Formats: sequence, structure tokens, C-alpha cells
Amino acid sequence: MDDVVHDDRLEDMIHDVVDESFAEAHGCGSMLSDAETPLYPESTNFTRFSAVLRLINLKAINGWTDKSFTEWLQLLKDMLPEGNTLPNRNYKAKKILCPMGMEYKKIHACSNDCILYRKDFELLKICPRCGLSRYKLKQKDDDTIEEIEKHGSPMNVMWYLPIIPRMKRLFANPNDAKNLR
Repeated sequence: MDDVVHDDRLEDMIHDVVDESFAEAHGCGSMLSDAETPLYPESTNFTRFSAVLRLINLKAINGWTDKSFTEWLQLLKDMLPEGNTLPNRNYKAKKILCPMGMEYKKIHACSNDCILYRKDFELLKICPRCGLSRYKLKQKDDDTIEEIEKHGSPMNVMWYLPIIPRMKRLFANPNDAKNLR
């Protein structure tokens, strides 16, 4: 049983992502310790990191909302034995996995997918093709609509994963790099 549990190669995965010096410099040391911390005192099956990783995977596969996932985490935390280390909020779970994440850029987009608000369109507040607002509209108390411009929420956001960090991640593991070549 011990071989099966430790055969998930989490430590290999973590060390592929960050080395020891990088971990300490970028605050990833907690990720390494979470990979060794048991989920609860007598747990031999799951560490804090492995449990959160599998739960986040379930969230993504099943399309759970952040709110439903937070409720699920609170219920699981209450069900587990006293002294468990499972986070009780979606935000805390994501922070545990944060160093595993890729670099990304958020780029505002037209809600009709006409344009991306970058380069020539970066300062625009209205789409030049369809005329829709870049930002969400807010209903005021007196039934007038006000556009939220300063620090407001964009109507649509595209997440861009730059190619260089993606390639570095793919080639970080020597065995994977050999297969990719």
C-alpha cells in the first residue's frame, strides 16, 4: 500500500517545476512542505498537497463554481478528523497550488469577440466594430446606468499563456524533453 501511495510521483513533479533555490526565493517553500505534510495526523494516503491537487482537478473536470467548491471544502474539512490540514476555502486551495501555475496575461476582449483591447485598441473604451462597451455597466440607485471605467470589470477577458514559459515547462523534465524531441 505504501508503494502505491508514494508512486504518484508528486515530489518529482514539484522538483520539475521548481528547484530548491527557486522555491526559497519565490516563496514556493510552502509547496514543498505541503507535499510532505499529512492531510491529518494518521493519514498515510494523502498529503495536504496531493489532496488539494486532486480536489482542484475534480473542480475543473466537473465545472464547479468557486462558491460550490468552497462549500465542498468546508464540508470535507468538517468530515475529516480533528487536526486536518485541508483548506476550507477555494482561495486557500489555489494558493497552495499557485507556484505550479503558468505565467499568464489577461487581455480585455470585446464581448462579441470582435477585437482584443491591446496594441492599437489598448486605450479604447468602446469596440470600434460593434460599438459595445469594454466595461460592465453598473445600475445606479436612480435607475440610470453608469459605465465602470476606473478599475472596473471588463466585459470579457482572454487569458494568454505566453509561448516561451510554456516551452520551458514542457522541456523542464529531461524524460519529457527527450520524448518531445
